[in-house]
Amino acid sequence: MGTVQKCLLPLLLAGLIAGCGQNQDDRNTEQSQDQGAAKATVSDARDNGAQGEKLVTGLPDFTALVEKEAPAVVNISTVTHREAGQGPDTSQLPEMLRRFFDEFGGPGGPGSQGPGGGGREDVESLGSGFIISSDGYVLTNYHVVGEADEIVVRLQDRRELDAELIGSDPQSDLALIKVDAADLPVVDIGSSDDLKVGEWVLAIGAPFGFDSSVTAGIVSAKGRSLPTDNYVPFIQTDVAINPGNSGGPLFNLKGQVVGINSQIVSRSGGYMGLSFAIPIDLAMDVADQLKESGQVSRGWLGVLIQEVDRDLAESFGLSKPMGALVAQVQPGSPAAEAGLQPGDVITHFDGHEIQRSAQLPKWVGALKAGTEAEMTVVRNGDEKTLEVTVGELPSDPQQAMNQGGEPAGPGADRLGLTVREASPAELSRVEAETGVMVTAVKKGPAATAGLRQGDLLVSLNGEDVKSPDDYRRLVGELPEKGSVPALINRGGNARFLALKLGD
Repeated sequence: MGTVQKCLLPLLLAGLIAGCGQNQDDRNTEQSQDQGAAKATVSDARDNGAQGEKLVTGLPDFTALVEKEAPAVVNISTVTHREAGQGPDTSQLPEMLRRFFDEFGGPGGPGSQGPGGGGREDVESLGSGFIISSDGYVLTNYHVVGEADEIVVRLQDRRELDAELIGSDPQSDLALIKVDAADLPVVDIGSSDDLKVGEWVLAIGAPFGFDSSVTAGIVSAKGRSLPTDNYVPFIQTDVAINPGNSGGPLFNLKGQVVGINSQIVSRSGGYMGLSFAIPIDLAMDVADQLKESGQVSRGWLGVLIQEVDRDLAESFGLSKPMGALVAQVQPGSPAAEAGLQPGDVITHFDGHEIQRSAQLPKWVGALKAGTEAEMTVVRNGDEKTLEVTVGELPSDPQQAMNQGGEPAGPGADRLGLTVREASPAELSRVEAETGVMVTAVKKGPAATAGLRQGDLLVSLNGEDVKSPDDYRRLVGELPEKGSVPALINRGGNARFLALKLGD
C-alpha cells in the first residue's frame, strides 16, 4: 500500500481530511478533537431528526416484496391470425427489437405458416399482466391482447391457461382477461394518488421473454401527458422497461400496485431511462367497467382545444400561458349547450386547475356521462363560470373533413395575406358558418404565425370575418403593435394563432 493510501485510510475512517506530514501525537490530538466535534454533529443531527422527517433514507431491500407479490404476476402469450404479407416489416427496426420479433413473433417467426399454410400467418407476441381477483381476472395492456385471437396465461407455478378477453379500452391501453381457475394469488392494490415523485418503485414482468424479471427505480414525474394519449396522466419512472414488460405491475415499497407499465420513450427501441405507467386508480375504474359491461363510458365536451403559448396568452389578455384554448365547438355538443365559444380559455374544470391543455381531456374523461360540472373560462379578458352536463365520448368524436378552393384575389395586405370569398361548399366541408379563404401568404405577421394557403380565416382579433370587405375593415382597425388572435380552420380543425404586429 502506498504512502498516500496509508495516510488517507485511517483519516477517512475517522471522518477527517488531514495532511500526511503530521506526527502521530498531533494526529491523535486532532483526531480526538475532531471526533468530539463529530459526536456533537451527530447529536445535533439526531436533535434535528427528532424535529423533522429524514430527507433521505437507505437503499431498499426488495426481496420480501418480490417473494410475496411475484406469484400474482403472469406472463401472457398471444397469437394473432393474419393474412400472409400483412405482418409488420421488421427490417428497419433496431437490432435488439428485430431479434425479439424474430424469436417471439412477426413474419418468419415461429408462429408463421409457410407455403401450404393456407396463406395465413400466426403472429406471436409476449407481454405481462397481474391477477386482481382470485377467481381469475387479469389486468394487462390493450396492445398486448386487444387484437389477439388466442391468449395464454402462464402462472408462476408453470401452469398455462387459456384466457378470454372480457373487454378492452384502447383509449387507456387497458384490457381485462379471465382464466378458468380458482384460489389464485392476488396482488395488493394501492393508490396512485398517494404516490410521490422520488419514491422507489419496482416492476415485475417478462422483458424479451425472460420470465419474472425484476427492475427498480424511482418515480421521476406524475401526470405526464404523451402525444398519442389524451386520457391517461402517466406515471414517469426510470425503471428499466422493455418489450415484454407491457401490462406488468409497478409496485411501491409497501408491495402495492400503483401502476401498469405501458410505454417507453426511446430512439433505439429499447429502454433509455424513460418509462411510463398507467395510474392504478384509473386502471381499476376501467377494469370495473369492463367487468360490468365490457366497455368504458368516458366523459365528453365536444371541443377542439389547443395549448396557450406566450403570444396567445398576451393576445387573449392572460397574465401567463395557462389553460385550454377552445378553437372549435361542435354543434349540438355539451360544450355548445353550455355556451362555450371559440376563443374561450378554460382555466378550471370540475374543481381542477388547468395549467396545460392536455389536462382537460383527462378530467373530462374521468367523469361519467350525465355528470354536471362547473368550469371557469376567460372570455375577452373576463372570467365566467359555466355549467355543463358532460356527454358520453362517441367512438369517433372528430370527423374527418376536407377543404377546397383555388387561389385568387387581390394582393397581400399588412398581415401578408391574400384572401377571397369562401363558397358555401367550402364552408360546408369544414362545417363553418363564416370565413374567408387564404389564397396566398407572403412574408409578414401571418406567415410568422403559421397561416397557410388554403386556410379558412374565421375570426380576427375576436370578431367574425364574414367577407373580404369585412376582413379588410378589421385589418385596418388592428393596433400598430401587440399580439392579436386569429382563428383559422385547416382541414376541418379549428386553431388559434397569435399575430404579432409591429415586429
